[in-house]
Amino acid sequence: MAKLVFGLNQSLDGYVDHDQPMPPEPGLFRHFIEQVRGTTGMLYGRRMYEVMRYWDDDLPDWNAEEREYAAAWRSRPKWVVSRSLTSVGPNATLVAGDLGAAVRELKARLDGEIEVAGPELAGRLTELGLIDEYQIYLRPVVLGRGKPFFAGPRAPLRLLASDRLGENTIRLTYVPA
Repeated sequence: MAKLVFGLNQSLDGYVDHDQPMPPEPGLFRHFIEQVRGTTGMLYGRRMYEVMRYWDDDLPDWNAEEREYAAAWRSRPKWVVSRSLTSVGPNATLVAGDLGAAVRELKARLDGEIEVAGPELAGRLTELGLIDEYQIYLRPVVLGRGKPFFAGPRAPLRLLASDRLGENTIRLTYVPA
């Protein structure tokens, strides 16, 4: 059975905002490359999927690590939850209808970790009791705005681990208590 893991970069003041660049330093970017390689697939909301579609195209100014990340990202299946999209890109499947049933079916059918990206989608999945783990990548920036990492009230969480990644990031891993 697959495990759903919601993980995103978060500012010190608790926000995620993909319009405000928080580029990872090399050690953290290496972590993300390896993480994507080990992921069974990714479950995205529409907005996050549109942000991540950046990796579908090869850009001439990318360095070797960016090309490596793009190749790993493209190789993984993606499931996109959207009421407005009618199609999605390569290696992606549109999830429509009953979100809970669709995600339960994915979890039952697959093994490994399925990355969940997007605070609103994660909030909906949390309400359904489907998120197995939360990974907060705490970054040393203050945004002052954006979306909160948690899109709504949460049941109590229990700290599972804390890891320093790269020079300036701490990953806090929580599970429902």
